[in-house]
Amino acid sequence: MNDIMNWKDCERNFIRKIEVDNDRIKAITEKAMLRLKRAKNTKINQDTVSLVVEDYYEVIKELLVAYLLKNGLRSKNHQCLISYFYINNKDYEGESYLISQMSFFRNRLNYYGEDIPMEFYEKNKKEFENIINIIKGLIK
Repeated sequence: MNDIMNWKDCERNFIRKIEVDNDRIKAITEKAMLRLKRAKNTKINQDTVSLVVEDYYEVIKELLVAYLLKNGLRSKNHQCLISYFYINNKDYEGESYLISQMSFFRNRLNYYGEDIPMEFYEKNKKEFENIINIIKGLIK
């Protein structure tokens, strides 16, 4: 369920080298921060929790896009964003697996209409913020 994609598969099939574009990195980061603001300002209840977790995942995903761009890479696959973060930041193994779990829940929400459990949000909301701060630090 929460395995991290093999980086060699990513490199072979989904990653390409690009020129670093600092304006694009800045724009993506700014949009991610707007989404984060929305997530933080949403009142959490059974009706909103799935969308808030989805927003947190999207913030993290967008920041990971910016992180790859900063390093001259682009991915056609969201799982490869997580794999790149994991392979280059072994100290954040737990965070990498949590991002993968968020991706799983987000996909279940989007493709099957399944709710994300309130318990998942309550247990991990502080860690969502921590991951965002870690990635922002890596982008700078």
